Amino acid sequence: MTIFYSFIFCGLTCVIGQIILDNTKLTPGHVTSILVVVGAFLGMIGVYDKIIEFVGAGATIPITSFGNNLFNGAYIGFKSNGFIGLFENMLTNGSLGITTAIIFSFIFSLITKVKD
Repeated sequence: MTIFYSFIFCGLTCVIGQIILDNTKLTPGHVTSILVVVGAFLGMIGVYDKIIEFVGAGATIPITSFGNNLFNGAYIGFKSNGFIGLFENMLTNGSLGITTAIIFSFIFSLITKVKD
């Protein structure tokens, strides 16, 4: 059942993003930013962690999870180091994913031929 719930959650996230794209003049970058902010807001009020418990790892796949990770890192930094900790710890939870994306993007750009 966890796989089904994960599929439904990721699918609903994509459907919401697509509905926003189809019915507004927002760009994909705007929609991505909106979903990150929604994930951070849901993390702030404690809902996103409950979604992760219910849905499982499928809730950690969409871009909303990145917003939740940003919030959790900033909150942990704030609790440990005060205001400066907000900025020191914000990207700690997502640093592995960001670094991996940069490295693999570079490798694939060397392997493939870019078309105009």
